[in-house]
Amino acid sequence: MIWLTWRQFRGSATMMAAVLAVLVAALALTGPNLASNYAAGIADCTPDNTCLDFFDRFFGEYDLLFLALTLVVLILPALVGLFWGAPLITRELEAGTHLLVWNQSITRGRWLAVKLGLTGLAAMAAAGVCGLAVTWWSAPLDKSAVPEMAQMAPVVFGARGIAPMGYAAFAFVLGVTVGMLVRRTLPAMALTLAVFVAIQIAMPLLVRPHLMPPVAGTFELGRENIDGLGGPKGGSLHVFLRTSAVPGHAGAWVLSSELVDPSGRTVTGGDGSSGPSSTIVRPVPVSTTSGPCSFQGLPAGGCMAEINRLGYRQQATYQPLERFWPFQWIETGIYALLTLGLAWSSSWWLRRRLS
Repeated sequence: MIWLTWRQFRGSATMMAAVLAVLVAALALTGPNLASNYAAGIADCTPDNTCLDFFDRFFGEYDLLFLALTLVVLILPALVGLFWGAPLITRELEAGTHLLVWNQSITRGRWLAVKLGLTGLAAMAAAGVCGLAVTWWSAPLDKSAVPEMAQMAPVVFGARGIAPMGYAAFAFVLGVTVGMLVRRTLPAMALTLAVFVAIQIAMPLLVRPHLMPPVAGTFELGRENIDGLGGPKGGSLHVFLRTSAVPGHAGAWVLSSELVDPSGRTVTGGDGSSGPSSTIVRPVPVSTTSGPCSFQGLPAGGCMAEINRLGYRQQATYQPLERFWPFQWIETGIYALLTLGLAWSSSWWLRRRLS
């Protein structure tokens, strides 16, 4: 049975192995130079320079490649579910070849176990190699990425560490289970993709933020959490608060962020001013004609100091970067449980309902 399954699967396995070999070789050749450039840039930073300018330049040079590799790791589990999982049993049901095997000495349970075990392990290995290779290569970029692309950010988190292995195993068994129920290859592939994408969206939105209790904090305003200051309008200075970063916690995943006044109340309102998608614009009533916040030749740093002196702060809840690996293990465990549940369901359906 193992030999038969390998004969059916060897074409797809060989193609996947070849693609991964090329990808890993390319990353192995370029990774050391990337790390060397990062180390050299960090060494040139002075105590007065927080390295933010270097981070922006360094990440900007590789941002397209960074996004492309992240997308590859995110798509791989979906492709496994589509092209390995959904057709695995459905193709046999459509052709009727399963009846030939079942009429031999091979039991239904053994037939399914060998198919799930051999192909599933190959899917996990492929996703693991791809995910860990990209994680190693992207390490310098992850350290210098903008907050929206940090390791804990929802999109990037799923393309790092061991999580892709859990996604691939789940997508594969999901495809097998859906194929058994639908019994048609193309509808099974479409339904597998829809369900997998829905779960991948629901996980960072509904589940991942609560894997561990978030941290809450209040922070002074500065370069790390302010995108800019708007001109005075109606006696108020408009503060562009960056909602994706908190000072002193680089790489944190910010769940909520607001500007609060000295009494701790959230500052709301505005006159329609807008900023980047990762910022909110809030009015702060400060002097704009005299004193530290004058725009008549004085630097914006004086305005920032005045805002902090008045007691305006950023109030945020976040998941710190230190929780990256605990989150990886917990989420992979959740997908492992889902995978085992689907495997049991498909086995029950095969033995009791499928003919």
